[in-house]
Formats: sequence, C-alpha cells, structure tokens
Amino acid sequence: MPLKATGVSFRSKEKWLLKDVSLEARPGRITGVFGPAGAGKTPLLRILAGAVKSHKGSIERGSITPANTALYTSAPPRGFFDLLGKSETGPTEGEFQLRQLKEALESKAEVLIFDDAFSHLSRGQRSDSFRELRKLVGDTSRSIVLGTADFENVLEFCDEAVLLDNGEVIQEGPPDTLYLEPSCSAAARLTGRINLFEARRLTSSKAEMPEFQTIDGSHHLTVRKVEKSKLGALNQNVLLAIRPEHISISFGASFPEDNLIKAVVSNVLFLGSNTLVDLEANGLQVSALVMRLVGLKLGDECLLGMPPDRISVFAG
Repeated sequence: MPLKATGVSFRSKEKWLLKDVSLEARPGRITGVFGPAGAGKTPLLRILAGAVKSHKGSIERGSITPANTALYTSAPPRGFFDLLGKSETGPTEGEFQLRQLKEALESKAEVLIFDDAFSHLSRGQRSDSFRELRKLVGDTSRSIVLGTADFENVLEFCDEAVLLDNGEVIQEGPPDTLYLEPSCSAAARLTGRINLFEARRLTSSKAEMPEFQTIDGSHHLTVRKVEKSKLGALNQNVLLAIRPEHISISFGASFPEDNLIKAVVSNVLFLGSNTLVDLEANGLQVSALVMRLVGLKLGDECLLGMPPDRISVFAG
C-alpha cells in the first residue's frame, strides 16, 4: 500500500506552511517533492516521516509505521561534529551525507525520505548516490521520497513528482510532463529556463489555431489549440511561454508555420554542452538554447522559429 497524504495542512504560529497538500509515494517508485526554498518541502517530509503531526488532513500508512520510515536531512544535527571530536577537521557536510546514504542503503525501512540530503555532494557523487537508490528501489518494494530544490534531480531520478510553491501543490505528474506541459506560469518558471512574454489574442476562442500578437514587438504568433479558460478575453493580456531549446535559429530556411520572426543576436553565453543565445526582435527579448552557434555573432540578423505546438498559454 502506498504512503498517502490527503489534504494536509500545517502552520507555524499564524502562518500556513502547507495548504491542502496531497500525494502518494508508491512502492518501487521514487517520488520527488520539488519546490524553491520556503515552498513547504521540509514540513511535508517531516509529516510523512511521522516526525510531526499535521493540523489538517490525513496520512494513510497501511502497514507502514513511523518506525519503518527513515528520514535523512541536508545537514548534520547541531553538535554532530563536536560529538565526534572533529569539529575543526571534519567530517564535512558532504561526508555526513555520504554516511547517510550508506545508512539508507543498509536500512530495512519500507520508506526512505530524503530532505535535500544530497545538496553538499558533487554532481558526480550525487549521480552515483541516486543510481544506488534506484537499484535499491528496483530490487525491493520500498518507496523513496526525494525532497529537492533542484529540478534536474527530479528529471534524472524520479518517477513522479509534486511541485510545491508557497505551501501548495501547483502541479503533479511525471517529471517530463511538469517540464513540457507546465500548468501555470509559476510552474513554468520553477522547472527550468523559459521565455515568457505578454500577448493578446486576435482570433475567436473557437479557432483551431489561436493567433496572438505580442505586446513587445507586435509579432503575430499562432499556437496549438488550448483550453478556452487559458485563452483569456480579447481585451486581456495573457502570457505565452516557450522553452529556449524549442526555438530554432536560421538564416532563411522557411517554415512559415513555425512563427518565423526576424531577430538580432544580443548576447552569447557558452555553457559547455550547449550555448544560450539572447536575441532582440523589435523589442521582444528571447533566449534560444542551441548545441553550438555556427555562423552567427553579436549584432547579426537571423530568423527565429517558434513552433505552435511548443508554445504554452497562461491566462492571468
């Protein structure tokens, strides 16, 4: 039976840190709890672990007791270094987290909960740690809950995830869905680089391919058919969103259906495996992510393609 939270709310003094949060941690799966600092991850994970009680809602554990649930945190408890007599020379936070990983791998607990517990490890150590946990959860019927402020961890290692913001779940589902199909502008911003710009609808709400005009630059862009509730009124601005890697840069290859607009290269940032290119299109600022930039330099003109099926619309 999964560990299940339903309608959980929790407050500290007069502030609600969690508001009506629900999630399931199923056996044999890694469930991500993702959100920025202050989103409510730590109180939620402590409630799931049985360390504190919620003020509202319920936790269904089935045969899973708090004694069969292990919670691992991001930093050693106060006095940890002093107790070992090594306060000046170590262990470091990273060594503490590696020690926790070893304990987790040897643990008999049915549910393992990690509250940002790999934040002090290098990327390589983090990847190795998650591979070990993936092997563990694949070989048993245990559940793993991973709390993190790094969405790359969610994409790389989790089977499903909930996105917390200001104590509320704003989206849940498979990690690739959270990234490719964000439910709102907040979810889009939190899950990775995104271009967001204001626009106003030009066509009927019944149009198969709604058309918008951007406020900056007055560019006409068509988008895929979306829910009517997201379109906004004709006299209301909405937000259009597209990931940088979904924008193409060309010198004249023509695919008019891809919303071609003219732009000028305003900045180039080399990021190792790819390159982030900032562009200005008659006042509209856009960023594109490419494997490498060939034949273009600062000030050069080019064409940008924004495929309609890659553009999201957020009203309000």
